[in-house]
Amino acid sequence: MSESGREPEIRLAGGIVPPLCTPLTPERELDVPSLEKLTGHLLGAGVHGLFVTGSTGEVGYLPDRTRQRVLEVVAGVAAGQVPVLAGVIDTATPRVIEHARAALEHGADALVATAPFYVPTHPAEIAVHFREIRAAVDLPLLAYDIPVSVHTKLAPATVAELAEDGTLAGFKDSSGDLDDLRSVLETVDTERFLVFSGSETMADTSLRLGAHGLVPGLGNVDPDGYVRLHRAAGAGDWARAEAEQARLRRLFEVIRVGARPMSRYSSAIGAFKAGLVLRGVIEHGTTSTPMIPLDDAELAEVRRLLVEADLLTGGSNQS
Repeated sequence: MSESGREPEIRLAGGIVPPLCTPLTPERELDVPSLEKLTGHLLGAGVHGLFVTGSTGEVGYLPDRTRQRVLEVVAGVAAGQVPVLAGVIDTATPRVIEHARAALEHGADALVATAPFYVPTHPAEIAVHFREIRAAVDLPLLAYDIPVSVHTKLAPATVAELAEDGTLAGFKDSSGDLDDLRSVLETVDTERFLVFSGSETMADTSLRLGAHGLVPGLGNVDPDGYVRLHRAAGAGDWARAEAEQARLRRLFEVIRVGARPMSRYSSAIGAFKAGLVLRGVIEHGTTSTPMIPLDDAELAEVRRLLVEADLLTGGSNQS
């Protein structure tokens, strides 16, 4: 419960909630016109929510004021059409609470937080972490399980405990552990607790297991594909959902275009942004320092994969 003594309602019921890229100028300032156009691109595809300042949004690189400005811009364009979820990701509870308070002020409809990182924590301390955030800010709170980044796996039992006492309104699973995802779905009340998968390539499987929705980074580049997949799953048309998933799996190879020494993260974020540039959605493919930008050969591979996925014609941009 929050200090007000009530549980806030989350307007989100599931569906496709892309984690927005953060467009940057060549000088690595926030590109507001491109962010506005990206938001409109996603809304036009019929997404069900928008998630800002997550991993795909380069949250770990952004100054606090830029985080807040991203949220302001997206919330302003969304104008209540869909809920806007704000990542309030930082190393430990006091810093996360500062971001959560700023997110409330700048237009968030819900918060998304990871377990603490850098600082070592026990599952009992992780529970305290989420309860402190929830008590401090009167917005629905979702837990974000991304052990590759925070080096801590959220145990299904911890998620279920925090769902039961009303601390958490939902859960975003980017762990890739389908067995744990199934465990969460089997132990929470899915009538009032939302479960999302962050997997681009196992989206259909996650929905078959009972997940309410998807938070796919690739959904920046092809939101229509994920909306179609979700719609097919909702209609029980699993053949159509699986066919869409197969196309998206091939497109997801864009994250591997980085052929030189660089992190998979540099390759993936660079490819998502390059795809958005090619589709005429954002102006520049600039990524944060010290990420390594894609070279011409790698950008050509992004284009090839977009053409193969029917998102571009052979020669020109497609908006």
